[in-house]
Formats: sequence, C-alpha cells, structure tokens
Amino acid sequence: MRYLFGVIICLWPLLAAAQDWEDRQVFEGQSATRTLRVLSSTDTSFIAPIITSFLAVNPNVSVEYLVTGTVEVDRLIRQAPQAFDLAVSSAMDLQLKLANDGYARTVPALEVPDWAQWRRSLFAFTTEPAAIVINRAAFSGHEVPKTRQALIQAMRDRPDFFRNRIGTYDVRKSGVGYLFATQDARVSETYWRLTEVMGSLGVRLYCCSGEMIDDLANGTIAVAYNVLGSYAAARPNPDDGLQIILPSDFPTTIMRTVFVSKDAPNPQIAAAFIRHLIFLQSSKAGEKHIKLPPLGSAQDSVRQSAIALEPALLTYLDKLKRRTFLEEWESAVFQ
Repeated sequence: MRYLFGVIICLWPLLAAAQDWEDRQVFEGQSATRTLRVLSSTDTSFIAPIITSFLAVNPNVSVEYLVTGTVEVDRLIRQAPQAFDLAVSSAMDLQLKLANDGYARTVPALEVPDWAQWRRSLFAFTTEPAAIVINRAAFSGHEVPKTRQALIQAMRDRPDFFRNRIGTYDVRKSGVGYLFATQDARVSETYWRLTEVMGSLGVRLYCCSGEMIDDLANGTIAVAYNVLGSYAAARPNPDDGLQIILPSDFPTTIMRTVFVSKDAPNPQIAAAFIRHLIFLQSSKAGEKHIKLPPLGSAQDSVRQSAIALEPALLTYLDKLKRRTFLEEWESAVFQ
C-alpha cells in the first residue's frame, strides 16, 4: 500500500495534466514545504480569498486548487483518494455518500453545529438558496414571477419570446442540478409541470451556475431556473440587468460542504484549512472579504429551509430511483 501511495504521488503531475480541469491554480506560500491539494466544484474566485487568508497564517504551505464539476469530484475521490487532501462540493448528497462510504476522515475538535456536520467528517460552510434569475429587460412591461407557477404562466403567455431562452441544469451531468431537481420534485408536482413547459420551449441545459449566469447577462437566455443565487449575487457588476428571485412557494437551499480525503497526503494541514474556512464563514471575520454566503445561525430562516445532512438525502442516489427519475426528466425535457 505504501508503494502504491508513492506511485500515485509521483504520477500526480501527469494525472493532473491529463484531467480537463475547469480551472487549476497554485497559491504559493512564502516558505512552502508542502502542497495542499483541494478538489472542488466551487469557482476559484469564491475560494481564493479564503486560501490567501489561510496562507497568511500558514506560510509553509502552498495550495493547489483544482476545479471540476460535482459529479467529477465524486468520481475522482473514489478513483484516487490519495491524490487529494480536501473535497469541496455543492452536491450535498454525493458528498454525504462519499463520507458514508468511508472516503472522509474524522476531524476532531471542530466547532460546528450538529445540523452543519455529518459524523464529524463532513462539514457545511455555506447556506445557498436555489433561485430563479432573470434578465430584467426580458420582463420590461410584464410582471416578474415570484413563484414557480407564475413562471409557468409567464412562459405560456409568451412562448415565442421564451423559446430557446430558458436555462437550467442538465441533471444528468450536474450533481447539484440533480439534487435541486429531486428535492423540488419531492416537495411539489409543480416541478414536473414547469419542466414540461421548459422542455416544450427548447430549454438550454448547462453544467454549472456560472455559465448560466454569463448567458443571462449577455442576453442568450432570459431566465435561469434553479441556479445558485450566490453566483449571480457575486458578479462584479451588480448593475448588469440581472434580478435574483427566491421563489415564495417553497425554498430549496443547499449547504456547500467539505471533507478531508481518507488518504489525504496532508491530513493535519487539511483539517487546519477546514477550521480556518469554518471560522471565516461563521463569524464576522470574513464578512468584508468572503464572497460565499455564511453558514447561518440556528434561527436563520435560510438555514432552516436548507436540505438536511441526513441519510434521507441519499434516497435519489439509489440506482433504480435515479434511473427512474432521469427517464421521467428526459421525457419532460426532450419533447
């Protein structure tokens, strides 16, 4: 096993180069002797201030930050847990399954509320609602939809206008997209009516929130459904014509999570990074610099609407249930 571990570490530069990363950046510590490898679905711009803050008090460490999709985070950790120190993802269900399957190390003495952790191995550090984000110009002279049913009616009233101008996740490829969709479907049948209407109008399918937000801003689409509102809120130009709507009929809120890989090369440093991350996200220390929404308090309404870190979250990861759900989704989308 020790020999295999050494081979993986030696081959890591080749493995990293072969992977088609969405982004890959190295943050150098001033006197770095070790490199912390972070596998993440979160855009670098959100985590960079946290990494910079961490390196300021840990100058003997560098951080290699590797961005890919939520499904790829799951696959890569299962394939080579020795190659990464930390896994960060917005797909709570996939993260919980990884932790439940033994891919996450226990981190002791970490001050996190019970509702924001799973067996001291998986830790939440944000609460982020799914949102409807619109290009305001598309609704000039028209009522802005505040519920899913209102969005359905808006699209039915102007089908020619909205044709090929609606975006949502491709739930076959996006872990967080699948999570949002299954949670919506569990709560209300409105989700399926909405999906059928979007499908009839040639809905555009996306891998991630960032691409949807970009296409909203440039006018390619007029509406993005179930996009992470935090990505829209963090755009550098707040006057770019976008409006974030948190549907009033029922909320869907995820908690972004992190864990230390079971075979992490630097487990102590990885645990220190999580402690620093949680500290910044749950206190006022990071308010001015951190772009990600805070974890929230026990009384916070957004937190109370969050999907719980509990075994029920794994329901739709069952192979039969997933296949059945995707077949129904494809039937609604591809008409």
